[in-house]
Amino acid sequence: MLADIFGNIAAPEALSRFGGPDGIGIGKFLNTILRGMIVVAGIWALFNLVSAGYSFLAAGEDPKKIAGAWGKIWQSLLGLAVAAGSFVLAAIFGQLIFGDPTFILNPKIPTP
Repeated sequence: MLADIFGNIAAPEALSRFGGPDGIGIGKFLNTILRGMIVVAGIWALFNLVSAGYSFLAAGEDPKKIAGAWGKIWQSLLGLAVAAGSFVLAAIFGQLIFGDPTFILNPKIPTP
């Protein structure tokens, strides 16, 4: 009855490639965004590691510059570990809560 009032709403063409019922796969769309952000985080961490390594080599014997470079190296490695560990934690929580390790990483959202 309500559908008659508002009519049919077609999904945007950009979302139709993500599949799902009626061409809408919001779970796949969000998953693609999340994975893209993780890839960008990895590339950023690699860039920071190279930059910090160069700063460490160029520091000479200045203890402040060496400490700053070590701090940047440590923060880059910690950020990379968090980005990689997020997949492991998502799999663990998916297994514990839902009984499927891929439930959070590949959500299946039921739609009418």
